[in-house]
Amino acid sequence: MSRTAGVVAITAALTLAPDAAAQAWPARPVRIVMPFSPGGGADIMGRLLARRFTETLGQTFVAENRPGAGGLIGAEIVAKSPPDGYNILVTTASLSVNVNLHKKLAFDPVRELAPVSLLTSVPLVLVVHPSVPARSLRELVALAKKRPDALNAGTNGAGTTSHLAVEMLKQAAGIEVTHIHYKGGGPAMIATLAGETDFRFTSVLTSIPHIRNGRIRPLAVTTAKRSSILPALPTLVSTYPGVECDQWYAMFVPAGVAKEIIARLHAETVKALALPEVRDYLIKDGAEPVGSTPEELGAFFRREVAKYAKIIAVAKIQAD
Repeated sequence: MSRTAGVVAITAALTLAPDAAAQAWPARPVRIVMPFSPGGGADIMGRLLARRFTETLGQTFVAENRPGAGGLIGAEIVAKSPPDGYNILVTTASLSVNVNLHKKLAFDPVRELAPVSLLTSVPLVLVVHPSVPARSLRELVALAKKRPDALNAGTNGAGTTSHLAVEMLKQAAGIEVTHIHYKGGGPAMIATLAGETDFRFTSVLTSIPHIRNGRIRPLAVTTAKRSSILPALPTLVSTYPGVECDQWYAMFVPAGVAKEIIARLHAETVKALALPEVRDYLIKDGAEPVGSTPEELGAFFRREVAKYAKIIAVAKIQAD
């Protein structure tokens, strides 16, 4: 009897141990991995949340940059980490793109990462050089149809969201334009400002100064809703349903992390995004705070992966 009771006690202890660990979380420092270099959007978001969580959860949250392979190296580090809640990924829409561009991944982001929350929605802005005789999206499409392949579009590089946004517009509107790929957003913007390229999709933040001084003309934004920082601009989706390219930021943890930990992390994230100073800071930079549920992010991420898979296949896009 005593031996049987001992086995039952050990079994009960092993069963309760994960729950106890989840309830005690965080019991030691937590790492937030941003899979890009310092200074970018993911880095800023990760560090902002690390500071907030350190204050509210009574434990140190360490922000760590692990760049490489378009964000895949850092994402894999988190996906392969123990599912104990001590490794968090703050990443971007590039994850849903790169899972389709790189066929031989060492991990499956859809299966091996658990969603926590969609943090922000960030539009791209369709802008043209002032010499282009188009003052609306419809006028630009009409011009492209009248002069097939005469217009050129600058992008931040093959396979980037700026490239895929052009492809989405091409496929939806039935137009042909010439792509000119640059090594990053800076050179691509310089080319459009100089008139070397006719149009491009660019970030709100980098485009605002040039829009205000008249060096580029904005036509539309790529998100489902209008931008609060450029409210007069229509959305692409209002003219071409399905043409939506969101530069979103989101939080994931390794698959298998206890639901209690995900729920607590989600709750703290939503609280942080609701703070007036955080909202004002994000909106000023062109980002719209979201704070979705884990389930909403999971469904959204799967749709994003499927959407970009189709775009990339039709356009036969390959990574640089």
